[in-house]
Order: sequence, then C-alpha cells, then structure tokens
Amino acid sequence: STRPDGRPHLVPIWFVWHAGRMYFCTSADSVKARNIAANPNVSVALEDGSTPIVIEGQARSIGQAPQGVIDAFQGKYDWDITTDRQYTLVIEIEPRRIRS
Repeated sequence: STRPDGRPHLVPIWFVWHAGRMYFCTSADSVKARNIAANPNVSVALEDGSTPIVIEGQARSIGQAPQGVIDAFQGKYDWDITTDRQYTLVIEIEPRRIRS
C-alpha cells in the first residue's frame, strides 16, 4: 500500500487465493487498512526470489469473507479467521497486472 505522503508501505502478510483474487486479514486500525481506504492501489511481491511474482491490483475491504476464503485460510494456515479477534478486516485484491 501507499502512505498518505506517497511513500510505500511494505509488510509481509499471510494470504490465500480464491476465485482469481487474493485475500488477507488485518486489524481495522492497521496502517495497511488506513492506506487502502485512502488509496486502493497495491503491489504484492511473493517471497520466492528464484521465481518472483509481482501483482498489481485494487484492494478493498469486504464484509463477510466467502466460505471458500475461510476454508482456504483454515487449510493453508490452520487459522479460523471467523473467530480471530485481532485480524477482523478481510481485504480482497483484484489483480490488474501480474508479472513473473
């Protein structure tokens, strides 16, 4: 995401793919959440330095996560996002450009 003064804000996140979109959870008062509310344009770089993938897209907060997203987090991280009290905001990223 991008800070209000234009500087990038880059942090590692747990994420899942579902139906062609990327999802992650954060706290509603996080820097990420505030940045995305002000400017939905984001870039995501996956951690594999040997086969890098960079995704540019639009992020938005969604209300209730689709069941497929809930299941994906449970399967990938053994994490039930529906009972988490800290990371309550689900963000959906719609990819606009993927470079690999």
